[in-house]
Amino acid sequence: MLIVGLVVVMGAVIGGFMMAGGHIMVLVQVAEFVIIGGAALGAILVGNPPSFLRDIMRETTALLKPSTYTKESYLTLFRMLFTMFNLARRDGLLALESHAEHPEDSEIYRMCPDLLENTSALLFISDTSKVMLTGAVGPHDLMEMMEIDLEVFEHEQDRVAHVMQTTADAMPGFGIVAAVLGIIVTMASIGGNPAEIGAHIAAALVGTMLGVLLCYGVFGPIASAMVKRNKAGLQYMHCIRYALFSFARGESPITCIEFGRRNVEPDVRPSFTEMEIHVRQRDVA
Repeated sequence: MLIVGLVVVMGAVIGGFMMAGGHIMVLVQVAEFVIIGGAALGAILVGNPPSFLRDIMRETTALLKPSTYTKESYLTLFRMLFTMFNLARRDGLLALESHAEHPEDSEIYRMCPDLLENTSALLFISDTSKVMLTGAVGPHDLMEMMEIDLEVFEHEQDRVAHVMQTTADAMPGFGIVAAVLGIIVTMASIGGNPAEIGAHIAAALVGTMLGVLLCYGVFGPIASAMVKRNKAGLQYMHCIRYALFSFARGESPITCIEFGRRNVEPDVRPSFTEMEIHVRQRDVA
């Protein structure tokens, strides 16, 4: 919906302007675009390394794709966890060692293709499994360790969204800068051709309009969409966390994944019956 939303925003603004009798070419003020766009880019580079621009592009283009955190993806995750817990319960924790050491080659982990593509979640499960294999960490200490891991993960994944929101908040200010520069040019033309003075004033007003529009119509909504997408990813990790914590406490495999299921948002949460049928029919361990 990112493209649809941006098209609606721009269509409504430009369409309404033209319906009011405005000429679209009046809005094409290259100097204003350079001032506002260049200032925004420079502000981002001041507080972040150049490679951060690549992260912004990656996160923005990711919004063009459907979310991978669907009911089906959770069902495959629960199936994988259920199989892993059953294996450990039947053959002991050491049966998980090879899977934790080489997750990319694990037959159990391959049951959940979405997990293999999610590097953070894959490492989260394998690293936590390795800690459990040591037998030196109690369940509640393990829970605290996982919480620390997820706090760092949340902070890292929200960096781009935070910068986008900060840039959005700065856009009206950059618009004012562009407008003031336009007024300076206008004042330098006082006494000249009235038509030329009017064109300078129009250009200055376009700068103000552009800053406000980019704030509330482009950068702000994109930042909000990133936050929501990141929240879905964090929820996926919390689902894994509670399942692993329950397993560390010695709960049964079905109880472990039920703890995980309860952490899934209702929109994509499978019912208990759906989950139980899925994991029991497809358990291959």
